[in-house]
Amino acid sequence: MSHPYTNLPDYNYWSRSMTSIHPGHIDPIVKSLKINTQEKISTMGSCFAQHLARKIANTGFNYFVPENAPNHMTDEQAFASNYGVFSARYGNVYTVRQALQLFERAFNLKKFEENIWSKDGYVVDAFRPQIQPTGFSTIDSLLEDREKHLESVRKIFTESDWLIFTLGLTEAWRSKTDGAIYPVAPGVSGGSFDPSIHEFINFSILDVLSDLRNLIDQIRSLNKNLKILLTVSPVPLIATYENRHILTSTVASKSILRVAADMMEREFQDVIYFPSYEIITSQASSGRYYADDLREVKQVGVDHVMRMFSKHFLKPEVYNNDISNEFFSVNSRQTIVCDEEVIEQAIRDSGL
Repeated sequence: MSHPYTNLPDYNYWSRSMTSIHPGHIDPIVKSLKINTQEKISTMGSCFAQHLARKIANTGFNYFVPENAPNHMTDEQAFASNYGVFSARYGNVYTVRQALQLFERAFNLKKFEENIWSKDGYVVDAFRPQIQPTGFSTIDSLLEDREKHLESVRKIFTESDWLIFTLGLTEAWRSKTDGAIYPVAPGVSGGSFDPSIHEFINFSILDVLSDLRNLIDQIRSLNKNLKILLTVSPVPLIATYENRHILTSTVASKSILRVAADMMEREFQDVIYFPSYEIITSQASSGRYYADDLREVKQVGVDHVMRMFSKHFLKPEVYNNDISNEFFSVNSRQTIVCDEEVIEQAIRDSGL
């Protein structure tokens, strides 16, 4: 008897694509486009996006970094100052609203009042408070650096051929005055928290969809041929301000972001979802891709994600070279820059 499930590809069946496959071979990517070695590839988003940035840079592709370190800096100093961590020194862009705000600030579509914080005798950029390890000595030097930064951001949105955006969080802190979104709560890494002017917000699925659609529309109005690769970070929240368990908040946040990515892929041409989240969190990994803290993604998991990215988006010889690394090799962990981790440090500093 004929039925709709007859003769579907193997990836449509759990038993053929999950149960009977070696965990390191599981490949959930169905939709992809090959990236040309000359195409400019930019990255933005949460901490996990840095793995893709390094993969692109280390395999001879055109990792687009218009905001480069000054010539006098060593490689170590440049990394400490967040040059090359992402395509520009915006730090972690955790929420879609933060990304939309970045676009609006870069093109002078919106201005926000509380944009400079004080910290330990110096000043920091409220929109990227950890970007300068020692802060800025004067407001003028901060503003000069910010203008150079936003010039590079404009180039990313207008000149990139690909933008890889890793969605990380739905929780954020906002100014009641003008709606400014900050990457960390005021007081955690500069500034002072004032409940009369600052508030917590947890973006709903409707918020995220509206912001992501708005962001894509605005970028495409300037760069109509830009291809966008969306991913969802598999790294759990480090803390939640909701009155509920951190596990519940993590699942809610990641689910909202995953649904939003799915809907954008269906709605827009050349918007592709890359399932790094599913690779790391799948039943097949049995938790082996997470460190003992159940949060940090181990190198073996990163390797699996990078193999699949190479296979479907990069040239064939890159994928073939990756396979020789074996599926459960353990490499030394490279430092990943996460603004979110200052929350945990602030908790320790307060004696809790």
